[in-house]
Amino acid sequence: MRVLQFLKKQNKEMNQSRLNSESGMTLLEIMIVLAILGGLLAVLATNVMSSFNKSKVENTKIQMKLIGDSLNMYNLDCGSYPTSLEGLVSKDDCPNWGPDPYLKKVPRDAWNTEFLYEVDGSSYYLISLGEDRREGGSGLAADLNSDDL
Repeated sequence: MRVLQFLKKQNKEMNQSRLNSESGMTLLEIMIVLAILGGLLAVLATNVMSSFNKSKVENTKIQMKLIGDSLNMYNLDCGSYPTSLEGLVSKDDCPNWGPDPYLKKVPRDAWNTEFLYEVDGSSYYLISLGEDRREGGSGLAADLNSDDL
C-alpha cells in the first residue's frame, strides 16, 4: 500500500513538473519575435514603396506618350498643334476636328498635376514636374519631358 501511495505521489509530482516546463512563451521570447517581424515588415515596406514610386514615373511616361500620339493625330488632321491640351478634348478652330475627341479629358500626371504644354509651330514640348511639382529636382522629383521619351 505504501508503495502504491509512493508511486501515485511520484506520478503527481512528475505531471506537475511537466506542466510547469511546458508553459507558454516568456515575455522576452515574444518581444524577440515581434522585433524580427517588425524588421521584416520595415524591409518589405521600403521595397514596396520604392516600386510604387517607380511605377508612378513609368505611368507618367506612358501618359505623355499617349498625349503625344493624340497631338500628332491632331497635327495630321489640322495641320498644326493645338494651342492648349484642351484642344484635344473639345472642338476648337480646326475644320477637320472630330467627330470624336482625341482625348476624353485632359490627363494629369501620376501626382495629379496638369502637364505643362508648349507649342512652337511645328513641334510641341510636354512636361511633368514630377513628385515635387516644381521645376528641376532629381530622382522622383526630376522633371519628365517629351524629348526624353
